[in-house]
Amino acid sequence: MLTLSEAQIARLGLELATKRQHHSDLDAAISALEASKQADQMAILRLKKHKLLIKDRIVELERLLMPDILA
Repeated sequence: MLTLSEAQIARLGLELATKRQHHSDLDAAISALEASKQADQMAILRLKKHKLLIKDRIVELERLLMPDILA
């Protein structure tokens, strides 16, 4: 099991909060573009792909910071 220092936990926690905010911002941007009816579909797809990459990192950070107790 990986043991993290307090500094590492703080840094990962900050990154997690930042990624969550970025994910939320991307969600709002995608919704606004989709509602505009004149949106560039390729731009929307790129934003959605980026949003998925951010979500993957969020899950990774959550696993690092909150390891499964039963593992």
